[in-house]
Amino acid sequence: MTAAFTCTTTTTVGQAELFDRSRSIDAHATSMRFSRERAVAGVTSGLIGLGEHVTWRAWHFGIPIRMTSVITELDAPHQFVDEQRTGPFRDFRHVHEFSEADGLTTMVDRIRFTAPLGPAGAVAERILLRPYLRYLIEVRNRFLTADPAAGPTSA
Repeated sequence: MTAAFTCTTTTTVGQAELFDRSRSIDAHATSMRFSRERAVAGVTSGLIGLGEHVTWRAWHFGIPIRMTSVITELDAPHQFVDEQRTGPFRDFRHVHEFSEADGLTTMVDRIRFTAPLGPAGAVAERILLRPYLRYLIEVRNRFLTADPAAGPTSA
């Protein structure tokens, strides 16, 4: 079974700035420091672009996780998509959308994933993984919209 959720964040950070902050490997790693997340292969700092990949190493639920994602779509500064190529999920797709109106930027994260556990994975998706992944996105988004140091690092 596949699970999905959407997170919407509104901020005064400009659309182009927030788009780049969201593609920043450094900002992501800093926002996830509590899970010891770090980029270990591919693009390991700066901004990730279309067709580029990053491999993350982190600890979640006391387990070491390794996940490689690729940017499969990019339409600056409106949208980009990252998809898991290798890692803990059978399928993982994250659509990042950005729009600006009346001095506010809206960032919408659309996450779709399938747990690796077959039929038992459906229970894990609903009870454990979806709430935890939503929490991770919300933590990341608070960091990206609140911390001036989260600004983009040149590519």
